[in-house]
Amino acid sequence: MNAVVLVVGEGLLADFVCTELSALYRVIHQPDFKEQGPATADLALVLHDSWQPSVPRMAEEVFQPSGIPWLRGFVSLGEGVVGPLVRPGAPGCSRCADMRRLMAGRDRREMRELQQRLAARGETPRDAWASRTALWQMAHLLVEEAQRILQGGRARTEERVFLINLNTLKSSLHFFLPDPLCPVCGRLPEDSPAAARISLQPSPKINADSYRCRPMDDLKNVLAASYLDYRTGLLNGKMHDLVSPFADVSVNLPLFAGDESSAGRTHSYAESESTAILEALERYCGLAPRGKRTVVRDSYRNLEDQALNPVKVGLYAKEQYARPGFPFAPFDPDRPIDWVWGYSFLQERPILVPELLAYYSLSCGEGFVYETSNGCALGGSLEEAIFYGILEVVERDAFLMTWYARLPLPRLDLDSAGDRELRLMAERLQAVTGYEVHLFNATMENGIPSVWTIAKNRKTKGVNLICAAGSHPDPVRAVKSSLHELAAMLLTFEEKFESNRKTYEQMLHDPFRVRQMEDHSMLYGLPQAEERLQFLLENNRPLRTFAEEFGSKARHADLTDDLRDLLRAFRRLNLEVIVVDQTTPETRRNGLYCVKVLIPGMLPMTFGYHLTRLTGLERVLRVPAQLGYAKEQLTPEQLNPHPHPFP
Repeated sequence: MNAVVLVVGEGLLADFVCTELSALYRVIHQPDFKEQGPATADLALVLHDSWQPSVPRMAEEVFQPSGIPWLRGFVSLGEGVVGPLVRPGAPGCSRCADMRRLMAGRDRREMRELQQRLAARGETPRDAWASRTALWQMAHLLVEEAQRILQGGRARTEERVFLINLNTLKSSLHFFLPDPLCPVCGRLPEDSPAAARISLQPSPKINADSYRCRPMDDLKNVLAASYLDYRTGLLNGKMHDLVSPFADVSVNLPLFAGDESSAGRTHSYAESESTAILEALERYCGLAPRGKRTVVRDSYRNLEDQALNPVKVGLYAKEQYARPGFPFAPFDPDRPIDWVWGYSFLQERPILVPELLAYYSLSCGEGFVYETSNGCALGGSLEEAIFYGILEVVERDAFLMTWYARLPLPRLDLDSAGDRELRLMAERLQAVTGYEVHLFNATMENGIPSVWTIAKNRKTKGVNLICAAGSHPDPVRAVKSSLHELAAMLLTFEEKFESNRKTYEQMLHDPFRVRQMEDHSMLYGLPQAEERLQFLLENNRPLRTFAEEFGSKARHADLTDDLRDLLRAFRRLNLEVIVVDQTTPETRRNGLYCVKVLIPGMLPMTFGYHLTRLTGLERVLRVPAQLGYAKEQLTPEQLNPHPHPFP
């Protein structure tokens, strides 16, 4: 009976809870925050029969400085909401819960507008579904939760909310992640050179045949529980693709700009779900800084002794910037922009990187290029994330180098790989889809095995061919990765291709109509576009074995040793590997790390013909001769003028 409970609010819900708790504790009831509440209380309850968006903000303003834990209950559009329990000073407040619930909702834009209108109005009518029976149900739940808290038990509403259907009285408990950008409870550290410094640590592999340091079975115990919830999750939906030749699962990342789908492709739907979640987390981490607060804003001119020169990553040509309606402006070294700290392995020191190159949703506005997710990777350790980030840069660079220089790559004999799973994958792909697979060795001067894979249609209808790529120290893994990518597109693209064939035919004659990522693949679904790939498809070159093309590579028990091999390859070429740590609190809580890898001089993947980025990247002219594909350095006029076919 010594505990003090403060109840703030008017209506039946507040009355019911006060009646129940008064028999157990000292209850102080006030209608709103205009009254001065007690200086201390063991618990506060904020209760309303309707949805009043301004009330949680006032509650946070009152209880955060006073240190009083508080729990809320209210009714919103036929649904009762109980929670979360907010402990001042700890992450995971009412604003975080509301933001996650809003983002996971299908009508998030409309709900945000409604929330803003209601907050401006100040008062809202009682919800029509707030019947006495429904409110008693909510009251019993609130009283039970209050007792748990006051008796020192584990509250069910820690980082969770109960949602009660007031028509059926069915309730469900939903986990939410604290928002690192929350203005109430967010505590992001400032970005700094000290935090950007990287000292590679051991990262033992899970077994001798793996290139991962965390087993998927370990991860899948936390991935769905932490990130996937259709009401409050960072990810709010999943879908199984039963058409693809392999197990394909996609999950949805809700954004105000539009939903983003991320896919996992393996031989198991359970593993594909986990892979899809990891892919979506990688996408989320790369959208904007959420792990540290950007503090450096200045011009390159003032920072050049400690900053990356943006010219080195490739810009647009003057003619591109001058096109009417072009969304970017030329780089101005005297214009202040935001910078984040990364780490240069070549210079072995922290280095400033333009924020718009480190996070790929920030390129518009004051941007000078559009940066994609190229080089972003998630891993079970920082070293694993860097390893796969480098491989993605290598994969895309090898593909684009091949395309722009029209390199007649060696054709690979798939059977010579000696891998039964790979053979079965190729056979299944052909049997289910009607496409046959052609493999080419696209390894560039860095020596990291890379492949270009083409699926060629043997049917009379559908997409004629689709390209994919892969890079990995083990070339067989690179090929498998490319086959999974192909399998996800072959059958799902066919219906859309046939219904939009005329649109793609227009792209064939006007490359500036190629604007979206998908356009690049669809254009080369046209049989008449196949001639543009004859530099690869012509059949007078002999098949080469995997052993002839790739030889054998050193095998390590620690993934960090594999990473060091990659870093040595780029150091030998005097190419700088820069890593920006994109890890957020949401991923760090489960031991997951995300990075953006930039290797200035490598060709960046672009989508939309008008956004082709080659200016300042002389490697594309030099490497073909270096590898023996050309007798002398190429000129810009010799480069392939057509949109690339990367999917």
